[in-house]
Amino acid sequence: MIIIVEFSSKNILKKVKTLPGEKSLEKLLHLLNPRMCKNEFVFCSFKGGGDFHAYAYLSPEAAIIEDEGISLVIPKGTADKYGLKYDTVFKKITLSVYSSLDSVGLTAAVSGKLAEKGIPANMIAGFYHDHIFVPVQRAEEALGVLSKIKAGDL
Repeated sequence: MIIIVEFSSKNILKKVKTLPGEKSLEKLLHLLNPRMCKNEFVFCSFKGGGDFHAYAYLSPEAAIIEDEGISLVIPKGTADKYGLKYDTVFKKITLSVYSSLDSVGLTAAVSGKLAEKGIPANMIAGFYHDHIFVPVQRAEEALGVLSKIKAGDL
């Protein structure tokens, strides 16, 4: 279940709306609405603790704490501005369907179809949507593959 809470400009609770996150793989694939973000992103790793506030100036899109340090997905322009090293440049494709965090198979179905085409797919689950980071030079092709999944052509 997805809970959307809205507050007024004076931080007074205005509205609460619940949306059930979809669990049916068949429905998720039918409702799949992939959207490509215009920005380019890179993955960077930083040694040390997981103090997220220390990296706020990098405007991270996503973060994960690993044994080796903290990994951030940040805008390419930001990484370039601060001279950060990275390997590959990615585009983010959001699967604009309200999937439940308990759903089974969406990641496998999507990444599997991209893998069949030799397209790397770095999946990140958000509370509302799943996101795929694909190499920038394969992004349009990946979007086409995802559109065909929705249409049932794959």
